[in-house]
Amino acid sequence: MTQTNLDALINSLDGIEIITDSTQVAKLSQDYHTFSPVLVPKLEGKVGDIVVRPINEAEVLKVAAVCAKYRVPVTVRGAGTGNYGQCVPLHGGVILDMTQMQKVFWVKPGVVRVEAGIKLAAIDKKTREIGWEIRMAPSTYRTATIGGFIGGGSGGIGSIQYGSLRDRGNILALRVVTVEDEPRAIELRGDDIQKVNHAWGINGIITEVEIPLAPAYPWAEVVVTFDEFMTAAKFGQALGNADGMIKKLISVFASPIPQYFHALQQYIPEGTHPVFLIIAESSLELLPSLVQEYGGQITYEKQAQEAGKGTHLAEFTWNHTTLHARNVDTGITYLQSMFPRDRSLQLVEQMYHHFGDEVMMHLEFCRVNGTVVANALQLVRYTTEERLNEIIHYHEEKGVSIANPHTYIIEDGGRKIIDPEQLKFKEIVDPYGLMNPGKSKVIQFQIHN
Repeated sequence: MTQTNLDALINSLDGIEIITDSTQVAKLSQDYHTFSPVLVPKLEGKVGDIVVRPINEAEVLKVAAVCAKYRVPVTVRGAGTGNYGQCVPLHGGVILDMTQMQKVFWVKPGVVRVEAGIKLAAIDKKTREIGWEIRMAPSTYRTATIGGFIGGGSGGIGSIQYGSLRDRGNILALRVVTVEDEPRAIELRGDDIQKVNHAWGINGIITEVEIPLAPAYPWAEVVVTFDEFMTAAKFGQALGNADGMIKKLISVFASPIPQYFHALQQYIPEGTHPVFLIIAESSLELLPSLVQEYGGQITYEKQAQEAGKGTHLAEFTWNHTTLHARNVDTGITYLQSMFPRDRSLQLVEQMYHHFGDEVMMHLEFCRVNGTVVANALQLVRYTTEERLNEIIHYHEEKGVSIANPHTYIIEDGGRKIIDPEQLKFKEIVDPYGLMNPGKSKVIQFQIHN
């Protein structure tokens, strides 16, 4: 952007918080794509020109109008806890930081309406006042925003019970601001929310979110250890399939992953394979017999009253596992895999033995189309991009679906093709192609050709 255009843009946004300090702008142009040694060089030096922090939808509408007028790219940002460069601007422009929009409009039994910049933990704090909580959250629950989670996330803690964000009914409504000459605020409800869900901020600016809630059970945290990895995995699946037991998290780790969990090492004997659980206290009584059936040992148990204090078991799971590992060894990266439905977990066992410690197995059990399925966020000892691609292709050839976290292109990240309805909606809400440009093969071609 030329200095003249930048000055004109800033002058047009008088009254709205703007950050121009280059260090701050650079910091707010990043996310956790540094987990990927492939993305780091590709996104190096990619920063916005300014950061704008609106406090309400009226200010968002003003920013959208000014960006449309001057044809300035807009990259929407929540807390920046994503991992694929979704909020890293490829073409400079405005970083739209939504974190000041934190209003809770209302809470009713089973549903809440909030602004997009509120943190997930803050939503829970409010909804638990009447006995409810959000259905699912990433391991970055304490820092991530609801808008960022919907724009770039898919599921997490709670997905064993409620599936993923894309499942019908897990998002009720989204309010979206368009980026056109006269921006509009559009309410999307029901299935129409899929036009924006997990679209990486290319399809409008999410300003409000309405989501269903779950009963807020008293949640206990438990660690169970096993001598054999596959026994741990089969125990996890059995617990997932125990529909009468209420659970929020079933995470399984192959040794030597626990060596990266310094705060919990005393509870995980060396060489054992732990399963981390968040389970309703009312189901705890039933757990020991299932653990005994699979020959495991309960080594750690924290009742609900204490679970919110000190160490949070959830913050060692999902992609926090990768974070802990990289804090010790920056040569580690990761994969995101979905194994096919298989009660015997044969493919999990095959991959576990085939790759050994090069690809350390980390399973997160989820509900997919009503069935308990093993998702995986394996830790990979990175050597070369070529070898990483070989590992990915081997998985895919054997029937494991990979959502590749080493690309910032939507289609390459797992979708393979972008939803045609999202493309149609983008033409309406972003006629100048200003929203997070360069993150889709199809849209990038349309913009630049």
